[in-house]
Amino acid sequence: MLTTDQKGNIAELVIAARAIQFGIEVYRPLGEGGRYDLIFELGRNLLRVQCKWATRYEDVVVLRCYSARRNRHGLLRRCYRAGEIDAFAAYCAELDTCYFVPFEVFGERTEVRLRLAPCKNNQHKKIN
Repeated sequence: MLTTDQKGNIAELVIAARAIQFGIEVYRPLGEGGRYDLIFELGRNLLRVQCKWATRYEDVVVLRCYSARRNRHGLLRRCYRAGEIDAFAAYCAELDTCYFVPFEVFGERTEVRLRLAPCKNNQHKKIN
């Protein structure tokens, strides 16, 4: 069983490798000050990317859009805010697939659910 740190490290490495395969320049920030894991160079733009391990539940891939740390008061969750990152990149090991989710599309949500199949109730609006 992998720890959350191990899962995060695997996700970060796979995402970086896949981005490089697509011709994207990938950089790692030095230090621990920022809330992003990688920097992608897209043309003249630099994007701050937070890498996440995504989990599949039936026909949905779940991307949790927060960080979680234990402290003396219990579990501390911190959502990402505008200005901290530009995008999420997620790796789903079960599907061996990476997803790129621009921050402005989903704002400050705590999670994003990406559908792999149509909804069973035939819903078409607000589907990712």
